[in-house]
Formats: sequence, C-alpha cells, structure tokens
Amino acid sequence: GMLSKSDVTEMIYEKKRTAGLSWASIAEDIGMSEVFVTSACLGMNSLPKDKAEALTRNLGLPQEAAIVLAEYPNKTFTQTVPTDPCIYRFYEIIGVYGQTL
Repeated sequence: GMLSKSDVTEMIYEKKRTAGLSWASIAEDIGMSEVFVTSACLGMNSLPKDKAEALTRNLGLPQEAAIVLAEYPNKTFTQTVPTDPCIYRFYEIIGVYGQTL
C-alpha cells in the first residue's frame, strides 16, 4: 500500500542517522528553513513538490516518499498530540535547538 507520513518519517530518521546528517544540512540542501523542513519531515507540514522531490533524491528515499511529503498534513493531528511520539520528538528538537533557531 501507500506509504504513510509516519513511514516516511521513520525512513528519514533512519537515513539521517546512518548518514550522520543534521536537520540543518538536510534543509540547507533543499534551500528551506530547518524548522519548516523538520516539521514537514515529521508530517506536520507539507513541502512544495519540487522540494519534496529534492529531499527524497538527496536522502535516497523511494520516489513515493516525495508524494507523501508533498501531501497536506493530516489535520486531525491536533487531537493526537499527547500520544504521538513524533510530536514529542519535534518538541524535543525545538527544546534542544531552540536557542539556535
């Protein structure tokens, strides 16, 4: 079936870890802000199609990941904030890097 946003998030995390990339460098490579790209990678925002394709290419993800990254985020996510580990991770990222943003 289709990849879900969380599938793509996991793939990105995996590539990011194995390649030793930072969110900043991933964002810089496609010419967008770190906060926005991070939130898009975590499924909270969508990337413009060309940016999604560039990111997918840069990270060596399946082409389908670009489609998922360019899709509108799932708007029901506000109800899942307390239980969603991705959201926690995002707040963690903001917490850790807050002063550098």
